[in-house]
Amino acid sequence: MAPRPKPAQAPSPKTLPPKTLRPFDPARAATYPAVIGCDEVGRGALCGPVMVAAVWFDPLAFPAEILARLDDSKRLDRATREALTPLIRAHARVSLAAGSRALVDRVNVRGATLDAMRRAVAGLGLDAAVLVDGRDAIPGLVQPCRAVVGGDRLVPQIAAASIVAKTCRDDLMRRLALRHPAYAWERNAGYGTAAHLAGLTAQGRSPHHRVSFTGRFAAVGGVSGSSRSSND
Repeated sequence: MAPRPKPAQAPSPKTLPPKTLRPFDPARAATYPAVIGCDEVGRGALCGPVMVAAVWFDPLAFPAEILARLDDSKRLDRATREALTPLIRAHARVSLAAGSRALVDRVNVRGATLDAMRRAVAGLGLDAAVLVDGRDAIPGLVQPCRAVVGGDRLVPQIAAASIVAKTCRDDLMRRLALRHPAYAWERNAGYGTAAHLAGLTAQGRSPHHRVSFTGRFAAVGGVSGSSRSSND
């Protein structure tokens, strides 16, 4: 995992793309609680890990220019996510964890996601309450936790977590694509696009593919689907 950027190295909020309609208004910062927000990326992908970020900040102390640009990561383009990620990491407490391909196949993707969420929250070392995007509260935490459907547009810390998690996972999948070019991961991040499925049909599944998602495809070079990769 890349080291946390130093605040002095973070780009200025002035370098961000112009603000469009976003869900968080700095004028209402006092109405947003100082909680830990948690979100995942990659749960529905055919390969690679589920990436989870947990983020804490006090909205009253968080830079207004950044707060105003937070949103569900899926609603932001790559350039905006990549501009926001180092700013979030410079001005908030951030912890990352991954549910590996091997863990997804061993326990199922929901279990791997919740395990990664628990580890990400624990990695912050804070006792603040936790709000997590979706329908599942995180088991095994010492502090209160509540699931929030659509939380990445309701809770700014969840939005920040979704941005950081997606930026980190997309970067990982682009690096893996250099070693496995047949699947176009640099464009689809491991999701089941036509190009990805065509690569699976022609090449078979790689050691990074989740057998529980892609078991109908043969393994590349006879590699067992249960074999563990150093990148799981």
